[in-house]
This record gives sequence, structure tokens and C-alpha cells, in this order.
Amino acid sequence: MQYTLIALICGFFLDLIIGDPHWLYHPVQGIGKLISVLEKILRRSFPKSKRGELVAGGILVALVVGITVALPLLLLILIFHWNVYVGIGVESIMCAQLLATKSLKDESMKVHDALLQGDLEGGRTAVSMIVGRDTKNLMEEGIVKATVETVAENTSDGSIAPMLYMIIGGPVVGFFYKAVNTMDSMVGYKNDKYLYFGRAAAKLDDIMNCIPARLSAYLMILASVIRRYHPGNAWKIYHRDRYNHSSPNSAHTEAVVAGALDVQLAGDAYYFGVLYHKKTIGDPIRPVEIEDIKRANELLYLTAVLGIVILSVVKILILYVIGTFL
Repeated sequence: MQYTLIALICGFFLDLIIGDPHWLYHPVQGIGKLISVLEKILRRSFPKSKRGELVAGGILVALVVGITVALPLLLLILIFHWNVYVGIGVESIMCAQLLATKSLKDESMKVHDALLQGDLEGGRTAVSMIVGRDTKNLMEEGIVKATVETVAENTSDGSIAPMLYMIIGGPVVGFFYKAVNTMDSMVGYKNDKYLYFGRAAAKLDDIMNCIPARLSAYLMILASVIRRYHPGNAWKIYHRDRYNHSSPNSAHTEAVVAGALDVQLAGDAYYFGVLYHKKTIGDPIRPVEIEDIKRANELLYLTAVLGIVILSVVKILILYVIGTFL
């Protein structure tokens, strides 16, 4: 669509202003329900073997991506055919819903506020809503670390990655990314249940996040320069620890934040009652503190702003060059 850039910029500011109101149905909820329904059907339809689960997981990816992309594409074609201005409005709303900058900040600040009031149980409850690890036994340091890590990681997954894909192909391509990312969060686990069934989703998510994770990291280093959060150490820790995670992409922005804030993140954590031994990211130059959640959010917002500005300029330049030679 030729109005993609306008819709993305409008959607970006719409997300920063209103975020994801709880009363408004979010398309990711629909994607999640679709994944759950198809998983049950496919598990009943294919044998419980390595080959059967790999095939079923591949079909899940094809069906979820196909349906998730087809619906917004058809809707936008019909609306733009009817009225261009209404089409831009609907496309802007789609773009806003694919971004999660404000909602990530809001949810993480609930943890911050609870801990600031000395409400440890409230902090555990709030952080359990935004992380996948077990939180019931976390103390203040562990809660803060988990929150800072999820803000860092989701700077890419929830802001820069969908922004990049929407720059390329509007909300339709953005929904492609969101479908893959949601599948990975639901079935991309390396446990007995999903090791084979979720492999296709996990591998595709790794591929789609390869460039966004690295772009996010460099934008975040630039954000640390602007905010004067130890950019030299952010650069150093990024290049040293960016692969200190089982995922090839997750540690990139975590390493930048750890370096920028002079703290150590990651390390061992419990998932579904099982202890996983994980490498640390960053150096413990100082202990983590509650205000690090707010600092991580400052880096999130600055990174998002830098992302929309730089990607928009690049898009305009590309369109200008294409227009010049055609």
C-alpha cells in the first residue's frame, strides 16, 4: 500500500499515546486462540512421533501465518477500495496494535511501583505477567533483573522488529511477523511437549528476528549515548556477551542494557519448576536496583523513537531513488 509509511507513523504515535487498552480486543489474542485450536486438531491428526510432530508443527506454521496474513490483507483491500481515508485510519490502528512500546513500559512499571512500595508479592505477581520464568520465589533483585531483561528483549520483539517489517510491507507483513513471534512464545519451547512440534515456529522466529535483534542493539547503543548511560561499556558488553543465551537473538539487547547500566543480568532461572543453568550477561559493577526498570524503559523509548525516525528516512530515500529511476 502506498500509504504504509503514513499509517506506520500515525500508528507509532497512537501506540505511545494509548498503548493497548484492556477493553479493546487485541489481534494477538485471536492469533493465540487460533494457535491453540489448531494445535489440538493437529496433535489429534498426526502420530506422536518425532516425524509426526515435526510435520504437524510445520503445518501449524503454514496455517497460522496464512490465516493471519490473509485476513488483514483482505480487509485493507476492501476498505481502501471503498474509502482511502478510512483505509489509512484502519491501517494506522493495525500498525499501533502491532507495536507494544507503551504496554511494555506500563506493565514493567507496575513491577517498579510495587517494589517501590515494598510490596514484594505484588512485584512477583506483576512480573509474572511479562516473563516466562517461575517468579513465586524471586526476591527483589531477581524481580528487577527479570523485568529489565524482558524490557530489553522486547525492545526488539515488541517495537523495532514489527516496525521494521511494517516499513517493508505495512501491517500485512507486520502480522506475518507477529504470527511467527506469537507461535514461538506459545510452542517454541525445548521441552518434551514442544521439542519437535514447536521446532518450525522456533526456527522461523530465529530467522525473522536475526536482523531486528542486531538493529535494535545498535539503536539502543545510540540511545545510551543520548541518555549518557555508559555507551562505551554498552558497546563492550554487547560484543562480548551477545551470544550468552540459548536463543541466537535474545541476548543482543540484554547485553546492551547490562553494559549501559553497569549491571549483570541473566544467569540461572527456573522454568516450569526446572532449574536452567544460563550464562550471565554483563559485569556486576554495581548491584541492580529498582530504578533500573525505569532506566531500561528510557532506553526502550529512545530506541523506538530512533527506530521510527531512521527507518522512515531510509524508506523515503529508497522511494525517492526508485521514483527517480523509473
